[in-house]
Amino acid sequence: MKTLSLTSILLLSPLLVTAGPAGVRTRESTAQTSISSEQIQTIAPTSNTCADAPAVGECATSDTAASSIAKSFQTYGVTNKAEQAAVIGLMAFESQDFKYNKNHFPGVAGQGTRNMQSPAFNAKYAASIPALAEPLKSASGDVTATLDLLRAVPEYDFGSGAWFLTTQCSSTVRAQLQKGGQAGWEAFITGCVGTDANDERKAYWTRAVGALGA
Repeated sequence: MKTLSLTSILLLSPLLVTAGPAGVRTRESTAQTSISSEQIQTIAPTSNTCADAPAVGECATSDTAASSIAKSFQTYGVTNKAEQAAVIGLMAFESQDFKYNKNHFPGVAGQGTRNMQSPAFNAKYAASIPALAEPLKSASGDVTATLDLLRAVPEYDFGSGAWFLTTQCSSTVRAQLQKGGQAGWEAFITGCVGTDANDERKAYWTRAVGALGA
């Protein structure tokens, strides 16, 4: 199977901005999507360091997470603080404070990105990024190769949460979430993500709400 080098993929990464609906970035939209390293550390307390990271090459610090998540919010037009808190909380929980970006337990092939998406969603996500059109042809539907393309570029790796929210969640769920509060968050987790709104997930969301003032 023919693959594209990591260097070639990284050179294509600026084109991600064309994949989302946000359009031209304005000073106002940048302010609305700004995320700081300190906010990420509040949400994901161990994200300040990658020392002794459990998986080689997967850990990202709060600095990388903050800048990459902010870019994703700009790209996909996620400016509502309640939505931002839900997305960051979900990613921080799924990646265990951004220590992982692929599934290790039980080890589902092709499942990953910081949102820990299923292979089916990763295929849709990758297909939505114009810069990956040619590399995806070389991947030939291989779910692991597709995931590796997404994991290779921080903007793609961290962009999965905003992409999922804006393309896979119904307008009804988003309207509930945008109002803020636990009911809206639960609607997002159970009605869109499709999993349990348990206490561990809630703890991440609660910290995210506090950090962002959502």
